[in-house]
Amino acid sequence: MLISLITVSYNACDSLEETIKSVRAQEFKDFEYIIIDGGSKDNTSMMVKDYQDLISLYVSEPDGGIYEALNKGLSYAKGRVLGFIHANDRFANTQVLSKIASLFDKENPDAVYGDLQYVSSFEPLQIFRNWKSGNFDASKVRRGWMPPHPSVYFSREVLQKVGYFDTSYKISADYEWLLRLMLREDITLAYLPEVLVYMAIGGASNRSLKSIIQKSREDYRAIRKNKAGGLFTLLSKNFSKLGQFFSGK
Repeated sequence: MLISLITVSYNACDSLEETIKSVRAQEFKDFEYIIIDGGSKDNTSMMVKDYQDLISLYVSEPDGGIYEALNKGLSYAKGRVLGFIHANDRFANTQVLSKIASLFDKENPDAVYGDLQYVSSFEPLQIFRNWKSGNFDASKVRRGWMPPHPSVYFSREVLQKVGYFDTSYKISADYEWLLRLMLREDITLAYLPEVLVYMAIGGASNRSLKSIIQKSREDYRAIRKNKAGGLFTLLSKNFSKLGQFFSGK
């Protein structure tokens, strides 16, 4: 089973290298690794040359942002299963891809998802927020539930059914895409109940008050577009995050 891993980056040489090392450490080796870079001005292009044996495709050119870059990566991907590992994020352990592949082989779902932890430091590891997904239920989606996007791996058939990211969303295209995925009745999901990814805090959606407001507006637009509810769904989604700060490891 070939898994396509996609990373997008821009001027993130040092953190990207740590992500690459995390990919290299995976025990499962039947994957292609695609890096889409937005034309970085730092040493990214030099650094990736040290990992030519691991990186299947490296593209560095200006783009329209994160979601356009992710779409570009998806267009290049050849795997049966596709997923993302973002720059400065790391796999939680060396067996993540092995367990994902095993679940696809065993249950033959259309998509697999798991848990994620936000970290304020990798060395030593300091957990800031614990995102435990739990089992899927469509009614939970309408109450604001959603698994973390970097924990979701999906089949090529899902991409054909759901389509690419809607780049009219600048912050919430991943949430809008997941709504399309989760609300389809012809797609089966499997939950892998463990932490798959450590994500560094400080992403685009929570970088400033302005970003948080824009994120909420885009989330609401995505909810209405996909007939997933209304203001209650948005408020439930936002309030559900509070418990993630107190749930521990």
